[in-house]
Amino acid sequence: MSGRRSFRTHTSIRTPASIRTPASIALAAALICTAAACSSPDTETAAPDRSTGPAANTSPFWVDPDSSAARQVKEWSAQGRTDDANQLKKISERPVANWPAGDNPVPDVQRVTAGAAKEGRTVVLVAYNIPHRDCGQHSAGGAADSNAYRGWLDAFATAIGNAPATVILEPDAVPHIVDGCTPGVHHGERSALLTQAVDRLKRQPKTKVYVDAGNPAWITDPGKLVDPLKRAGIARADGFSLNVSNFQRDADVRAYGKQLSALLGGAHFVVDSSRNGEGPLPGARADAWCNPSGRALGKPPTDQTGDPLLDAYLWVKRPGDSDGECRGGPAAGTWWPDYALGLARKSP
Repeated sequence: MSGRRSFRTHTSIRTPASIRTPASIALAAALICTAAACSSPDTETAAPDRSTGPAANTSPFWVDPDSSAARQVKEWSAQGRTDDANQLKKISERPVANWPAGDNPVPDVQRVTAGAAKEGRTVVLVAYNIPHRDCGQHSAGGAADSNAYRGWLDAFATAIGNAPATVILEPDAVPHIVDGCTPGVHHGERSALLTQAVDRLKRQPKTKVYVDAGNPAWITDPGKLVDPLKRAGIARADGFSLNVSNFQRDADVRAYGKQLSALLGGAHFVVDSSRNGEGPLPGARADAWCNPSGRALGKPPTDQTGDPLLDAYLWVKRPGDSDGECRGGPAAGTWWPDYALGLARKSP
């Protein structure tokens, strides 16, 4: 990545220095409290479930019973850390995306699609293996070349089969074209691969595809994304994704998404709300994207957004996975229980 967020070799993204400046942090609307409840002027940013007990999954998306958070809950429960375990249920009992890693994505994809099929739910997947990924930073790597990527993507899509799936396609790939992080010599190849990926994934009868478009604090002028997204096949996708692994507030991301949608003829979009409950880290620090302290879980995944253009709020970045070796964190994408617990404790 380059400064927006962070996934491991499949879970690490940040925001380039020119992007890392938080979008408007001024959205801090005063809470209006009554004796019964508190409500915020941002009515679409409902607080997470206040119960520390099991959280009902009212979304159509699948909850992985064997996620890192779920395993941590079991471990802490066995150790008598009951309160900590209950806090982590705010993560373990919510749907989060799966990021198939390595040269063979098939085992990961088949496991989660089979689990989701048993419950009649939709699995959320992230395809993150484009060549020259992350401009040599925390999640550097990706497929060795175009042919390797096509083979990887074909295996990925084939493994989905007829299962209902929502795929976030290549976080950062298009914004890195726009910000110049990816050298111009690779732009044509990247656009072609993204277009081919959209077409291949859409051959699966129940698969939705959203091409990643960064976040409003990164490419601040959405108009700069229009042509690159068109060259990446956005017209044949189901829309674009925003805020993956970042911390921008829902209201800012929605407004940005609507601007970009209008420029793309009404394209739909999804928003990653996994860790934006407190918004971005205040200030303009270049590493504001990387394991910032004091953050919180955001709106739980749902397809009930109240906005005809916004298809879903999703937890694309897996809360508790490190953004990289910063602020005491482990390698990008590695499960970090202390950070996960901090996110949970800051959340209602």
